[in-house]
Amino acid sequence: MKITRVETIPVQIPIHPERAIRGSLGAHTVSPFLLVKIHTDEGLVGLGEVSCTPLWSGEDQVTAAHFISEHLAPVLLGEDPLQIERLSAKCRQRLAANPFTKAGLEMALWDIVGKAAGMPLYRLWGGPVREFVSTKFSVSGLEPGKAAALAAWAVEKGFRTMKVKVGIDPEEDVARVRAVREAIGPKVRLGVDANGGWSPRVAVQTIRRMYEFGIYFAEQPVPPVDPAWMADVRSQVNIPIMADESVNTAQDAMSLARAGAADVFSVYVGKGGGVNSARKIAAVAEAAGLVCTVGSNLEMGVASSMMIHLAMATPAIAAEQFPCDIHSQLLYEGDLLAEPLPIQPGKASPFERPGLGVELDERKVEHYRVG
Repeated sequence: MKITRVETIPVQIPIHPERAIRGSLGAHTVSPFLLVKIHTDEGLVGLGEVSCTPLWSGEDQVTAAHFISEHLAPVLLGEDPLQIERLSAKCRQRLAANPFTKAGLEMALWDIVGKAAGMPLYRLWGGPVREFVSTKFSVSGLEPGKAAALAAWAVEKGFRTMKVKVGIDPEEDVARVRAVREAIGPKVRLGVDANGGWSPRVAVQTIRRMYEFGIYFAEQPVPPVDPAWMADVRSQVNIPIMADESVNTAQDAMSLARAGAADVFSVYVGKGGGVNSARKIAAVAEAAGLVCTVGSNLEMGVASSMMIHLAMATPAIAAEQFPCDIHSQLLYEGDLLAEPLPIQPGKASPFERPGLGVELDERKVEHYRVG
């Protein structure tokens, strides 16, 4: 089998304004994403998604399309799509950084592999380690009353675990978490996500103030500049610390583990350059006696499917203890898939179809295509 063409399609689906994610890094109110199709001479087409945002990754659909067209597609054309490791290495050699762009291509290659094998990806990777993937809801960094209303809505929908965006202002952070806890009651599990917005001193002080609200983890409390910063926080608080922005590669995971800086790693199918990177981070975590969850960049349907397959087949992803961030379908006003993913509030499952198991609705794609 040979790759004959690499196609890119820029799309943008509106996000419900009241559910847009706001945190210490700013607001994710639009998603300038890119769909990828890798065509082969045997008629198999692999689907990928570049789930990028300039604020978070420094990439968008324009840069992704340019780099794929001018630099990455030329090294893939004529190649065997089943040789993912070799092709991924060629892409790394051709283009520095831009992990989400590379991840979109790797995703499409894996879709082809699964289709060629006639197996869903999670079965190709060793089979299920759980019946379904537990998921949580993310409460935006809104003023306390609005955050509480959003949290109550999520509980009504069926979520039993959520996190609140903090790291914006300590007093406002505490007020927001208090309001959310009052709105959801004592039985819903609650964590906080600072996106690196606190200094080590403020992180320790603020997390301790939140103990009374029953928080059970704190995600990326300090900026990702030095593992010692997060290790300092972890040594002074009595809840698990989750690394997100500070863990992008297996080498990052090793540094954090050695520093005693985290209990949990948040892995993505995009930020490390693809699912292969995420699986390597999970292997490091498992070797170090740590666990992982799956984080989100508000992926659309194609990438969300990859997230589910990853979590279904990876033992180190402790989705039951730290549910995954797979709930973007509740945030967007539309979808691109011919059939919605089997996702319910608090629970996600994969399709029992080869590869990613999803197909695009081309009419929807055209509707949400941008120039």
